[in-house]
Amino acid sequence: MIAKKYRFHSRGGIKYTYKNGTTIRGTQISLVFATNSRNHQRFGVVVSKKILKSAVDRNRIRRRVYEAIRLELPNFSKNLDCLFIINNKNVLNLPFSKLQGLITELLSKT
Repeated sequence: MIAKKYRFHSRGGIKYTYKNGTTIRGTQISLVFATNSRNHQRFGVVVSKKILKSAVDRNRIRRRVYEAIRLELPNFSKNLDCLFIINNKNVLNLPFSKLQGLITELLSKT
C-alpha cells in the first residue's frame, strides 16, 4: 500500500479530478489526472461493481494496482492527482509485471 500522504482523503478531491482532469484511455486501465497545488502527487484506484461483483476481487485489484504505483513512485515526480479506472476484469489475472508495465506506460503519457 502506498503511504497515506499519496492517497485521496475525501470524495471532494476525486470529484474535482473527474471534473477538471484529462483522461488517457487504455484497453484495460484508464487514467484521469489533474494538476494539484500540493507538493506531492495523490493516487486513487476505482473498480466499479459493473466490472466485478465480488468485493474481494475488487479489493485484490485495488491492492495490486497500489503496489505497482508504490514501486513506480520514485520515478514519478509531477504534482498531479491521478485516478486509475479499471475497465476490464482481466486485470485480476494479469501477471504483475504486465500490470506494472501498464501503470508505467500511463504515467509516462502525463
